[in-house]
Amino acid sequence: MDLPGRADLPDVFDPRVYAAGPPHAAYRTLRDHHPVAWQPEPEVLGWPAGPGFWAVTRHADLVRVLKDARTYSSYLGATQIRDPDPADLPFIRRTMLNQDPPGHGTLRRVVSRAFTPARVDAFAGRVRARAAGLLRRAREDAEDGTADLVRAVTDEYALLNLADLMGVPAADRGLLLEWTVRVIGYQDPDETPAPLLGPDGKPLNPRSPALLAEMFAYARELAAHKRRHPGDDLMTALAEAGLDEPELEMFFFLLTVAGNDTVRSAAPGGLLALAEHPAEYERLRSGAADPATAVDELLRVHPPVLSFRRTAATDTELAGTTIRAGQKVVVFHASANHDERVFAAPHRLDLGRRPNPHVSFGDGPHVCLGAHFARLQLRVLYEEWAAAMPAPELTGPPRRLVSNFINGITRLPLRVSARAA
Repeated sequence: MDLPGRADLPDVFDPRVYAAGPPHAAYRTLRDHHPVAWQPEPEVLGWPAGPGFWAVTRHADLVRVLKDARTYSSYLGATQIRDPDPADLPFIRRTMLNQDPPGHGTLRRVVSRAFTPARVDAFAGRVRARAAGLLRRAREDAEDGTADLVRAVTDEYALLNLADLMGVPAADRGLLLEWTVRVIGYQDPDETPAPLLGPDGKPLNPRSPALLAEMFAYARELAAHKRRHPGDDLMTALAEAGLDEPELEMFFFLLTVAGNDTVRSAAPGGLLALAEHPAEYERLRSGAADPATAVDELLRVHPPVLSFRRTAATDTELAGTTIRAGQKVVVFHASANHDERVFAAPHRLDLGRRPNPHVSFGDGPHVCLGAHFARLQLRVLYEEWAAAMPAPELTGPPRRLVSNFINGITRLPLRVSARAA
């Protein structure tokens, strides 16, 4: 098929582009002139070329795509830009993330009964103690007054909070981070230097059965343990919810990866934004900005997820562009969050911004199930920083994840003790 795109349009596909941060100038060009733009999908970093996709960059169009599951399917081709191996697609479709209504709603209702705001809020005290403890340790361990906040605080903070909520034993918690890095960091040569190859010599998709077998075996063992020794945690609730084995495995995968990486990506992004906007940080520290409102603004400027894919179930039209059945449609959250049609002065950080209809947690039937838990963790972390730490100040360049999917920061050197007089 002839690609319907234009060679002069900005490239918002190449994962290497995102090593310098979301390409906001390119996003604006597309929003203003080509809001639904064809993007080629060449071979990059050893991953094979694909057929291309439609990039959706305006806020209103993104919301329309995410709300209309009948036209824009999560099931037909899953939700990542790259096409999965056709042999893996039935397996990938088991997870709630890659299903459409009504089946999606049935599964979501099951996990929603386990993932209640009351259960999440019961962990607030533990979350606050962990934030205070990790920040104190970072300050005490920093010989030169500086620390990489990703390694010292935010990776462990997100991981341990999720492990507490899920009921993962302390000895096993490192496995959650290992599995998350494997799935999320697969495009970044520094995170996964050598992709695992299949029998045909091609890189294995990190969501393939071969690479998830270890995680699934653990999920089954943990669920069996929780049935014998129940607790007030998510895995006990899921183990007792009547799910079949594949559904339980996929929920464990979704909670481990999405539940961990949402905060793991958003927390350092928020601290970086505060370091780059000292006047706004002072509003937070002094109490002039409400922490809950501040969290949503920090999520707007640094959404943890950059993009999600849908597949057109039928011929349709979006923003005047004809989309054919079977074509990929990819929405770009960071672009929609900076759409001038919705947000006044979108590139200005305003911790008091109201209203703030950001789409960092998506929209429609797939809106993030863990948004309440993520907001709680982020608010507590920023509050504890403001209470005990100096104004955030970069002491070196941050390093961003090479990914067109996750808006990750892999290194964030910040001052953690006050400068000597």
